Amino acid sequence: MNLARISVIVTAFNEGDRIDACLESVRGFGELVLVDSFSDDDTVAVARRHGAVVWQRPYRSAARQKNWALERVRHDWVLILDADERLGPGLREEIEALEPDRPGYWIRRRSRYLGRVIRGCGWQRDRVLRLFDRRHGRYDRAEVHEEVELDAPPGELRGVLEHDPYRGITHHLEKINQYTSRSARDLVARRARGIVPRMLVNPPARFVRMYVVQRGWRDGWPGLVLCTMAAWSVFLKYAKAWERRWTR
Repeated sequence: MNLARISVIVTAFNEGDRIDACLESVRGFGELVLVDSFSDDDTVAVARRHGAVVWQRPYRSAARQKNWALERVRHDWVLILDADERLGPGLREEIEALEPDRPGYWIRRRSRYLGRVIRGCGWQRDRVLRLFDRRHGRYDRAEVHEEVELDAPPGELRGVLEHDPYRGITHHLEKINQYTSRSARDLVARRARGIVPRMLVNPPARFVRMYVVQRGWRDGWPGLVLCTMAAWSVFLKYAKAWERRWTR
């Protein structure tokens, strides 16, 4: 693929300390677009130094931000990145050598947590659909963990996206609070049943699955912390849904 014919879309809010590496990894692509949710740090300034077009709009959900941008970029093929992601070794060359025979492509992610590349906890199978022809897909309406819906099966690339989702435990807790609030709204909107039983059963089940079945124990103390935080996130999601449904 001709990199000059690919638009890169990055969504961000207060990512001035991380967006430089993200945008540097896609230098030379045809168009760089930042959809910013009115950051009050130097996110916008850093993006403009990389030649990015900056659009600012209020944040409602990641899917809405990305779909809004998909309607406005110049090129049909797009690469979607979060500010905490960057192209890993070889991925850029793989995209450039690609002769597309699918409307989109899954890309594997390699994530770090508390300074360690996580090899277990289920993260070893993480992949995201980020390179696609916008004429054939849009993001679904999920509040969290949004994904592209294509009109035909996607392919898969061998390269990886390097991913640093959390700056530390405090940042992780802040994101859990945001994500669980949106997930709770999703549950209530879908009139999900069994909120209280799931609040009791699913958190320990999540911990056992990630730490034991998916071998999070191999990731040392970072793995233990990650699995515990994941279990807490599950509990908080259902607790907030219970609060929204029965106490208001």
